[in-house]
Formats: sequence, structure tokens, C-alpha cells
Amino acid sequence: MTDDRLLGADEARFIAAARSDDTTRFALLTERYRRELHVHCYRMLANYADAQDMTQETFLRAWKKRESFRGHAALRTWLYRIATNACLDFLEKRNDRTPVPSELPGAGSEVLYLQPYPDRMLPEDPQESVVARETIELAFIVAVQHLPPRQRAAFILRDVLGWPASKAADALELTVASVTSALQRARVTMREQLPSRRLDWRSPATHELTSDERGAVKSYIDAHERNDLDGLTSLLRDDLRFAMLPEAGTATVTAKDAVDGWVSGGLFQRGYDDWRGITTTVNLMPAVALYLRTPEEPVYRLFAVAALHIVDGKIAELTGFDAADQPWLGLPLTL
Repeated sequence: MTDDRLLGADEARFIAAARSDDTTRFALLTERYRRELHVHCYRMLANYADAQDMTQETFLRAWKKRESFRGHAALRTWLYRIATNACLDFLEKRNDRTPVPSELPGAGSEVLYLQPYPDRMLPEDPQESVVARETIELAFIVAVQHLPPRQRAAFILRDVLGWPASKAADALELTVASVTSALQRARVTMREQLPSRRLDWRSPATHELTSDERGAVKSYIDAHERNDLDGLTSLLRDDLRFAMLPEAGTATVTAKDAVDGWVSGGLFQRGYDDWRGITTTVNLMPAVALYLRTPEEPVYRLFAVAALHIVDGKIAELTGFDAADQPWLGLPLTL
């Protein structure tokens, strides 16, 4: 959606609402942008709960600054500017929102605060969506976290949202030259952080799962329900990238290391051998919600969500999340 399409009626109505202190009209005019602003904050912060807080902070700041809006830019642009700076202020105050070195040799760094994004919360109208699959998948979100905050903001505004340099510079209160330099450095870092098969984040993308993805998800669930470690192992690429969040020290870069860790943790042994799985999606990726029934329990309880990146029918990246404290995923707690 272009700014030109928004200039005019919305801006005039917003100015009228601001001048009359009409909170109801203000809410109606701004609420339509909530989901895409939330996605924007999530890209900046990689954490669903933080993004929720900063989206709300965006609306609070917009109300407080309502009289400063003159309609020189589209309302959407103005809100994105506020959201970006709210995220930058948040990152300036938090020293726990950067990747940390992995405890395991060769595993790089870990983004322990990473949370999955429920697809049901993404913008509904594909023509208005600011989401392409490559730019919401977990590998991309993790790579973005390796950028310094202002460089991160410049990259997202320019390469993800497609803003011209002048508009991004205005939003960040930087010169065009500074934004251009920040973008060039950001692109280098992104290409260093993303796996080689994931380098083009600007190509057109479909949101539909492929037959390979659907088949691998089914096999992943079947292996758990059959208590079949060999079957699970056969689904993994040798260069599997694995992490279980928010636990530190779980990141691995080979299937063997991942499987060894699962076995030592008791996977498919007594107490961890009665599984059920349901197919879901997060971050526009195939995912499985895993439910475990222990010997003392009459029901299967939600245990974890496994987000899968599948290449040629095999799992190339597996990110597990403790699902107990993530109610926004909308999953049943028991089966």
C-alpha cells in the first residue's frame, strides 16, 4: 500500500479527531494498523510479548502527539515512525535483548528471547500485508537481531517495507547518507548470518505449504507417536540447525549433535515416550505442537512447539519453544 493511496480523507479525519479530543474516532482510525505495526515491532524485537507492549506504546504516543500530526505524511507512515522509535527506545534501555554467545562450540550465538509469531495474528488482507514469508521466518528474524538497533531499523524500513531512503532518514532523524551507509552494512551482516540457501529476503514468496513441507510434518508427528527415534533421525539434514528456547546451550549445527542431546535428555524413554502432535504454523512456517502424557497423567499436555524449515523434504532447521507460557499461539492446553 502506497502513501499516495492513504493521503487525504484518513488524514483529515485524524486531524479532526485530534483537535476535538475524540478518543473513539482516534481509535477507529488507528486500530486498522495494529496488526501490521505489531509485525513491525516483532521484526525489531523478535519477541511477541515485547512487540505487543511496543504496539500499545505506539498508540499511547500517537495520542499524546496527536496535535503534531499535520498530514504532511500518510497516517500509516506517521504511526510506523512512532513504532520504530518506541522500539529503539526499548532496546536502548534493555541489555538483555541482543544475541549471546552459544555455550556450545561452533553453534554461533543464541537469541534466547526469540518467540514464535502466530499466523492468525498476521494482517488479513494480502494486498495490505507487510509480510513476505522470507521476512517473517525465524531464520530471518534471528539474523535481524544481530544488527545494531538503528542499523536494524534502517534495514527493515528500507529493505523490508520498501521505504525510500529519504523517508527512512526522516523517520530515524538521520541523513540520507547515514541511512544508506547503515543499510549497506546491514546487508553484509544479514548475508553473514543467514544460511547460504536463505540469502534472498526480497524475492516473491507464497504463504502456502509445499507438498514436501506437508509430508515432512506428517512424518515428524508419526515418528513421535510411534516412539521412533530412527524415523525422526531420518527426517533431519546432516547440517541441521537446532535450538530449544528459551534454554541456553541447546543450539547445535549438526543432526548428530541434536539427536545426541535429545537422547541424553530422555527423548523416547520412559516419561517422554507417549506423544501426540497436531499440525500448526508459526512465522508462516510449518510447525508441530507436541503434547506429552506422562505415566501419572490422564491427558496429553502441551509440551512444546517445533517450528520447521524444510528443504527437499528434510528438516534443515528446527526451533523448539516451550509452549507453556505462550498462550497467544491459541493452542489447546490438553488433548
